[in-house]
Amino acid sequence: MSQVPAPEGARRFSLRSREEILAKARELADFIAQSEEVRFYQLAEQKIKANGRVSSLIAEIKRKQKEAVNAEHLGKKAYLEQVEAEIRALEAELDAIPIVQEFKAAQTEVNDLLQLITTTIANAVTDRIIEDTGGDVLSGQSGRLPPDDVAALEAALRERDRIG
Repeated sequence: MSQVPAPEGARRFSLRSREEILAKARELADFIAQSEEVRFYQLAEQKIKANGRVSSLIAEIKRKQKEAVNAEHLGKKAYLEQVEAEIRALEAELDAIPIVQEFKAAQTEVNDLLQLITTTIANAVTDRIIEDTGGDVLSGQSGRLPPDDVAALEAALRERDRIG
C-alpha cells in the first residue's frame, strides 16, 4: 500500500494494489465458505451424491439428452419430441425427491447470499466514490475532488507506479 503525505488540509490517499484487494477477496471467500448457507449446501450435495435413485435418474436424464441431440441432428422430429417428453418426466420425478428439493433450496440460499454480497460491495464502492468527491449519495451524483486532493492522489498514483 502506498501512502503519500497530503498537502495541508487535504486528505491522505491510501492506494491499494490489485494483489491486496484480491487477498481480501480470498479472505472474504474463506469467510463465506464457512457460512451456514454454504455448510448446508455441502451437506445437501453429499446426500445427493450418496442417493442411488438420484444418481440413476441423473444418469438416465444425461443419456436421454444425448439421444435428443442425436435425434435433432438426424432430423427425427417425432422421436425428438418423444425423448424430450421422457426427459421432462424424469426431471419431474427427480424434482419430487425431497433431498433434491433440499439441495435446490440450499443452492438458492448460497446464490442469494453471493448476490447480496456482490450488491453490497458495488453499492459501498459507489457510495465511497460519491462521498470522496464531495457528491450527494442520495441523488447518486458525484462531485469533484478539491485541487489539493487531486494533487495528492496523482502523487500517490505516481509513487505506486514507481514502486510497482
